[in-house]
Amino acid sequence: MAQVTVTINERRYNIACDDGQEAHLSRLGTYVNKRVSELVAAVGQIGDAKLLVMVSLLVADELSDAYAEMGTLKSGGKGAAAAAEADGRLSETLDKLSMRIESIAAGLEQA
Repeated sequence: MAQVTVTINERRYNIACDDGQEAHLSRLGTYVNKRVSELVAAVGQIGDAKLLVMVSLLVADELSDAYAEMGTLKSGGKGAAAAAEADGRLSETLDKLSMRIESIAAGLEQA
């Protein structure tokens, strides 16, 4: 079994993984660290536990939206019109995510 060290919010974590999955796990760690850094920029250092819970929820929300988008594209047809519509929905989704992050940040600042 392989092991990878990922750095999230300037803390190092040793994570075990299957052999051959090291690069993938490292990329995932980098993505999570990027999202944590974005939250820290928005709300400050509020503690690792809260930051990781918030990032987990944001990533789960992104995944949920991606699954919904895939389902819409599969059932809605193909072609340039569908792609343009998907781009518009993606833009709306990103705007909604941005507003959610700002709302969460505001709530945490009041806590």
